Amino acid sequence: MPPTLLLALGCALLGGLLLVLGAVWMRTIGARIDLGRRLAGAREMGVGDAARLETAPLRPVRVAGRIRCPDPLVAPDGERLVAFHRDVEARSARGRWRILERVRETRSFELWDHAGSMAVDPARAAEPLITIPLVWEGRPDELGAELEPAVARVATDEGPLVAARAVTRTISEVDRLLVLASVTIDHREEAHLEPPAGGFVISSLELDAAMRLLGGLHRRQLTAAIAVLAIGGLLLVAGLAATIISVVAAR
Repeated sequence: MPPTLLLALGCALLGGLLLVLGAVWMRTIGARIDLGRRLAGAREMGVGDAARLETAPLRPVRVAGRIRCPDPLVAPDGERLVAFHRDVEARSARGRWRILERVRETRSFELWDHAGSMAVDPARAAEPLITIPLVWEGRPDELGAELEPAVARVATDEGPLVAARAVTRTISEVDRLLVLASVTIDHREEAHLEPPAGGFVISSLELDAAMRLLGGLHRRQLTAAIAVLAIGGLLLVAGLAATIISVVAAR
């Protein structure tokens, strides 16, 4: 194999490895740049403006409005919700986290402003919901009797469980939302909100706060992870281009 072709393949391979490393690093620090990029990159409009569109936009839009729901979920503290997501996990002595319980409860609602309203089904939302999570951490025996069977089942597979956590995300009826959605026009020329590929991206935070949350808790590590992804992408593209050129030149 010619040295130039070998070098080009090595460059492409290194780029691919760096891309994988950067993606794993971002997941480890809790960064969701994919959701942030989709939400921030869309054009924002009010609900009334979206409802009056006569031609469907080619790309998803970020629709801002408030919630109106005739049949909300009612939390034990009386808070009225349209979405309740909770993940309960336990960690074994091996360091692995295993899901004990996943709860997804939602109610369809109208997103509205003073110029109009449009229906949204949060059951079709991408995860995670972009809202400040409530995080509980403690011992597995503090989870309560209802989760004892799940704890016992996971302990049988993983060995003794040493820690537990519960992450709860909710959307309240009083929240102002940003919803990334595709606008479609039906045969009656009425506009509707449909989930884009991957689902609605729903945020109860303003855009700047949503971007900070999706960036994770380790901002310096996020910068380094993005740099690793960028370098990996450049090396992969350069390596593949050089490989193609070397193969064509060798003919």
